[in-house]
Amino acid sequence: MQLQRPSLVQEQRLKMSPQLYQSIKLMELPMLDLRETIEAEIERNPALELVKDPLTVSLEGVSGSPKKEEEDYFEATSDSGFIRRNGNEAADKQHKFIEGALSRSETLQEHLLWQLRLEPIDGETRRVGELLIQNLDNDGFHKEPVDLLLPGEPVTRMQAAMKLVQSLDPVGTCTADYRESLKVQIALLPDAPEGILDALSYLELLERGRLAELAKKLNRTLDETRYIGERIRALSPFPGRQFASGDIRYVVPDVQVFKKEGEFVIFLNHEEIPVLGINPFFMHISDKKAGDKSARDFVKENIKEAQWFIQSINRRNHTLLRVSRAIVEFQRSFFVNGPKYLAPLTLRDIAGELEIHETTVSRTANGKYMQTEWGIFELRHFFTNSISGAGSGGSRFSKEGVKEIIKELIAEEDRHLSDQKIAELLAKRGIPLARRTVAKYRNELDLGPSYTR
Repeated sequence: MQLQRPSLVQEQRLKMSPQLYQSIKLMELPMLDLRETIEAEIERNPALELVKDPLTVSLEGVSGSPKKEEEDYFEATSDSGFIRRNGNEAADKQHKFIEGALSRSETLQEHLLWQLRLEPIDGETRRVGELLIQNLDNDGFHKEPVDLLLPGEPVTRMQAAMKLVQSLDPVGTCTADYRESLKVQIALLPDAPEGILDALSYLELLERGRLAELAKKLNRTLDETRYIGERIRALSPFPGRQFASGDIRYVVPDVQVFKKEGEFVIFLNHEEIPVLGINPFFMHISDKKAGDKSARDFVKENIKEAQWFIQSINRRNHTLLRVSRAIVEFQRSFFVNGPKYLAPLTLRDIAGELEIHETTVSRTANGKYMQTEWGIFELRHFFTNSISGAGSGGSRFSKEGVKEIIKELIAEEDRHLSDQKIAELLAKRGIPLARRTVAKYRNELDLGPSYTR
């Protein structure tokens, strides 16, 4: 008979505390989300105080020179000082972090409504036109069928309003699909070539560049067919997309890299992060021995959470700076010579260099952007496999670097290069790639085949 006996087992477990979870979440937040999280935490925790918001301009700061703060003051704040401004030049670099002003772009509906108000039409036609415009999607097509949108509306009035909206800029909106939009645009062309409407039935032949076959279908000469194709390509099958903004998230660089006296200097974007501290009133109450115990416990708990929140922000910034420095060291050829010199790099390479876990590197790079003299890039852009697919231990050419070379070859082409020809040119540079791989990279760059370029 088998007996059950109590036994002691010793094992290790990692328990995720709320503070640890908060620290991990802060690590992966990009700049805009971090700022929103800080504002929410200030509202939630009365012990957390906004010491300074760099985005807020004070009259004192404008009228005179800023007062010098003591170094000890920042030890209890989120500006721990591991990056210090070095003179006016560094300050100027920080102030030039974001170039230009952000403004909300005009929507398709606003653009069309503005034009409709200028038209000399009666009030009923204007009302129907406004309803039609509000029913358009980002492509300029009807969201709901017109007969369901305007039940019982006189057909003549509905057609007049629709024809008017279709003629407004951009031409071809207020249609069912891209084929109808192209028909409207062709009908409004002052010098439309004969046979162009018939060519809309054979758009696939035109896209593939099979002009000889298309010429037979249209009963036109090859030159006439080529001209028809050029006129169709000049049209916009989705006229509303030039106004389609969607849910815009503006990119704010978290890190800036610039070259100074032959060395790369790295700055974190402190211009976007508020400086936090502990509320002095709460600190005063926590030091008191007498008073309500429940009130003191409440104050101490909030102070503890505020201190942990500040430390988590400092830890996030410090880790981001370390990862950015390591990326610059590994990708020095990129920062010196440009995007096509991007070298193969993996998360494991950075993790091994900094002696941290790969998931920490991944969270740090997620959604963060770096401003360089070659443009603004997501940190994940610098992590790329070699063209042999073996990470940083394979070929010295990275996938993203080769894609930049392909883009350069296509941009400089005198004649339309086929994928096979591009593969041959890459082979001469010591980059062996199959034709299908070139086609794959070209599609990822959103570049069409040779007969459509």
